[in-house]
Amino acid sequence: MITDLDIDTYFEYHEPTEEQVQQMKVIRGTAKALAMAIINNTPKSADQSAAIRKLREAVMTANAAIVLNP
Repeated sequence: MITDLDIDTYFEYHEPTEEQVQQMKVIRGTAKALAMAIINNTPKSADQSAAIRKLREAVMTANAAIVLNP
């Protein structure tokens, strides 16, 4: 069950620590490599676009996991 505190936490800015910034850089770099593999090995198509979009979502969710972790 999502609480009022959860909502407050989800929708406020969380400035990352230097360690968290480094963790996010690793995730972005790894995701970029995968994105290039997708672009270079799949035909231009709605599925290719969806794969890139979902990868972007995964990176954003991973970043949230990093900064929301107590």
